[in-house]
Amino acid sequence: MKKSTIITRFILIVGIIVVSNLITNELFFRIDFTADKRYTLSSSTEDIIDNLDDVVTITAYFTDNLPPQLVKAKRDFEDLLVEYENRSGNNIVYRFISPNEDEQSERKAQEEGIRPLMVNVTQKDQAQQMRVYMGAILQLGEKSEVIPVIPPGAGVEYTLTTAIKKLSIDEKPKIGLLQGHGEPASNALAQVMEELNVLYDVEEFTITDTTEIPTYYRSIAIIAPTDSFPLTQRDQLDRYMQNGGNIFLAYSNLLSNLEQQYLSPKPEIGVGEWLSTKGISLENKYLIDASCSSVSVQQNMGGFVMNTQKQFPFFPIISNFADHPATEGLEAVVLPFVSAIKFDPSDSLNKITPLAFTSEQTGLVNTPTMVDINREWTQEDFGQSPQPVAVSVELENGSRLVVISNSSFTVNGSGQQQQRLNEDNVNFTSNIIDWLSDDTGLINLRTKGITSRPIAQVDDATRNLYKYGNVIAPILLILGFAFYRKQKNNKKRQNWIDGNF
Repeated sequence: MKKSTIITRFILIVGIIVVSNLITNELFFRIDFTADKRYTLSSSTEDIIDNLDDVVTITAYFTDNLPPQLVKAKRDFEDLLVEYENRSGNNIVYRFISPNEDEQSERKAQEEGIRPLMVNVTQKDQAQQMRVYMGAILQLGEKSEVIPVIPPGAGVEYTLTTAIKKLSIDEKPKIGLLQGHGEPASNALAQVMEELNVLYDVEEFTITDTTEIPTYYRSIAIIAPTDSFPLTQRDQLDRYMQNGGNIFLAYSNLLSNLEQQYLSPKPEIGVGEWLSTKGISLENKYLIDASCSSVSVQQNMGGFVMNTQKQFPFFPIISNFADHPATEGLEAVVLPFVSAIKFDPSDSLNKITPLAFTSEQTGLVNTPTMVDINREWTQEDFGQSPQPVAVSVELENGSRLVVISNSSFTVNGSGQQQQRLNEDNVNFTSNIIDWLSDDTGLINLRTKGITSRPIAQVDDATRNLYKYGNVIAPILLILGFAFYRKQKNNKKRQNWIDGNF
């Protein structure tokens, strides 16, 4: 080969590499094979970025030389910022700073709200603690938003996008949290309030016989009322909806006392009568479900008392959802002590849509009844079809009502009695408020990420088929392959004997 030809080819290869690098720098893209599309920008994020009319500056505070378990979080965040910047057309710019370089940088990061994390690391066979920073400051004009700690995984996009949206909106819409009937205050709904306060101004509002519900509330939430609603106040709810207002109602018509192991109907407080005017009613029967959560039970084992987890069908895990904005991305909502919602669309002028159902293995328990936590449930206990536990009602004037036949699924409690809620319980409530308030932009982003993959419920015959099939099938495959090889070798040997080489 001529020397000139070699030089020409070398120059062409170098040129192709240079041009390819220039193109990839301008055209950043990733192929996303994850089930939850965590590395693909959601339509909500794209809409928010596209509507920016000013520059958002993101200053990321990340420690250099992070421990190996945190390096991926930094890399994912930087890749996400590259996509945001490319999508925004230079309306989003970013930079990275290492606060650990000097005391002044570290002090500035802490003053701006970036919290240091103490992480256990192993260096030279010694366990040590390392102070690291993984936060960001977003600025838009005179406004700023702090992300103290960047969450790993799919949650980082939601955190970053909501921070940008908070900066870009001038005034948060108002949501009313109804009080005056024994409803829990906002501090008893800690997780829900944390989620809603990102985009809404949530106000406690006490309804009286003489005050009308303000029409500036995008929607109002009525959660776990226990005292009666006078007729005058029910009329106020109707007038609020006639004026275009929307209502979220989480209410149970049943009483549950797990300590005394006694379940009974709740005295009517006017809510059931009001719901009947909308074409729906709550059954006075408890739903049980083979797909359920567990409770802690004390058992005596060899003289020792131990806490064990036991499946409790009165705590259904709801994973059967309608295709609806309020249920988008949900995987598992836990509704303890829930009843079925009954409705007949043909008897109502309103549009009634079921949103969530129990599983295929559902049962009904009449009230009042005693509960035996140690009871062994059988397949015969779950002979009912899926039952609706959440519905939406759309009035002729466009107003909306969402009803869930459970009052505790979204309540953390107060004081020392607070409990951590299942994430999808919080997501369900937030999605409903978004849908009622005509602000569905972040629903599909809030629920992005796989949170639950429950094992499907199967009957005993199917379970035994899987069980023994896993043992027998590999043996049959090996025997079948051995028989095939033996037949093939016998045929080859016969060909040699017959002279057919």
